[in-house]
Amino acid sequence: MSERNSTCITGLPPAIPSAPYRHAAPSGPWPWQSLTYKITDHTSSIPHTHDTTPGTCEGWRNYPESLFPNWKNAQVTESKMKTLLKESGTSTIYHIDVKENGIFMNSDHSPVSNETDFEELTRELTEPRRLRVFCVDNLTVPVMQMLGHKYTIEPFFWTSSVNWIPSRYQENPRAGQDDHITITLKFARVAQLSFPYTQMTPEEQALTDGHVIDTQSPLPLYNIEKDILITDFLAIHMLRAQNSTMITYHPPSEWCATTAGKLHTRISLVGQSVYWQNIFEKSPDPTFVLLSTLWYALYAWDEAFETLWKYISKLELEAINTNNMELTPELHKIRAHLLHYATLLEEFQESVVFVQETANPAMYSPTYNPVRSCDSKKLLTKECMNLLIHIKRLEMSREMWDKRLKNAMHLVFSKVNIEDSKQMQALTTAAVRDSAVMKQISYLTMVFLPASFVAGVFGMNIRVLNPDSNGTLSHYFATAVPLTIVSTWVIVAYQGQWTQQANERTPTGMMRLLWPVMLVQRLIGRLQDNRSDTTAVNSAQTSMV
Repeated sequence: MSERNSTCITGLPPAIPSAPYRHAAPSGPWPWQSLTYKITDHTSSIPHTHDTTPGTCEGWRNYPESLFPNWKNAQVTESKMKTLLKESGTSTIYHIDVKENGIFMNSDHSPVSNETDFEELTRELTEPRRLRVFCVDNLTVPVMQMLGHKYTIEPFFWTSSVNWIPSRYQENPRAGQDDHITITLKFARVAQLSFPYTQMTPEEQALTDGHVIDTQSPLPLYNIEKDILITDFLAIHMLRAQNSTMITYHPPSEWCATTAGKLHTRISLVGQSVYWQNIFEKSPDPTFVLLSTLWYALYAWDEAFETLWKYISKLELEAINTNNMELTPELHKIRAHLLHYATLLEEFQESVVFVQETANPAMYSPTYNPVRSCDSKKLLTKECMNLLIHIKRLEMSREMWDKRLKNAMHLVFSKVNIEDSKQMQALTTAAVRDSAVMKQISYLTMVFLPASFVAGVFGMNIRVLNPDSNGTLSHYFATAVPLTIVSTWVIVAYQGQWTQQANERTPTGMMRLLWPVMLVQRLIGRLQDNRSDTTAVNSAQTSMV
């Protein structure tokens, strides 16, 4: 079974929570304290310095306040760094060791449920190593506290991770010794539903059928092999020192995000890459392992856009062949997600630039050759630029598909307008035809109106008109015919086309009554014009001969 097919999900993940970016970096002076937060004690001061050197697990139960005194229980509660994690249980930590020569080894996983398990996992190795990678699955509160206390991790890493807040920052850089860097970012990834779209719950259907456009929710791609685009999360914290450590956080299973085991496998495969192995041999900088991990997000973006391209192509074809207005909500929804993806790609690009521009202080230690450190920096810049080129390609594809969707929407509206115009034209033709029929009926009625009037008058049974019944049929015609002639004369006189041309001024009422004279004059003039045209043509032909 392919890896893509093995990532089938049994239900739609929930919508990603809104990110309070103000709480995403240590530079914020009030961690997880809103402006409405009630300050109970603002006179006590915090020591200007505290020990941030990685040590043992002793005192981990009071983390984070044991290392970061400004993180009180109120901030910890507000940030949900404990409430969103399991209070107890067993975490699975996948680990890889990178030797000094760049060889990947000891790729395995260990269950950690107590302090003994953690100390056994994190004990110092007998042989030197460049980097140790921990991918943590099913993170519990005790394991989070032990990791944070042992490696002096800023609580902002955990709060940004559990709350899905994109961030990137460096902390505690010490020249020639070490520093901490954190990168958390969201990216799109394609997954497959293990059930038909018709079996969605009403709440899931409401989020996917176009009634609610929520870019933080999954985007189902109907009729594309049950594919669905979800938002994934990558959270990395790295302690860069002589013996470096990289820790990755992975959301709980209900979010359908990348698991620790899957990322651990990808990192292990980096060690088998000839290209990257040459890099690890040339440079001792552990930052290259972090940079190679960011390629996972790029692969996910690329696969997501390939699937989205198939879906957009089907929608375009349907828009060309039909004039279905029901396509417009789906087109609007995809455009909304594409606009959201623009923000995520921008954050991805800024994360890579951050890695490129944030030098590793340990690389400038007296134990390293300055020339080698400079070469390592150039190599890091080169590899970051390679990744940035592909991110730029993704952004160009996103912009192209956004424009194609816009064209498809215009095409749907245009075809609907054309169809409406055809229907209006048919209705207008029918109305004109009905009007002509009614006009003919009106003319016929007007012709017989005088005779009908006379018949009605003669049919009145009153003494004034019929005292001795002396009326005859000749009397009827003698009266009806003249009235009919007069009525017809008046109707023709005021019908315009007999009494007025388009380029003539409006005739008076008396001139209209002389319409036979005007009609004869117009016919005579037309005959004269025809004779003049014939004479001119004959003259021209004679001259040519």
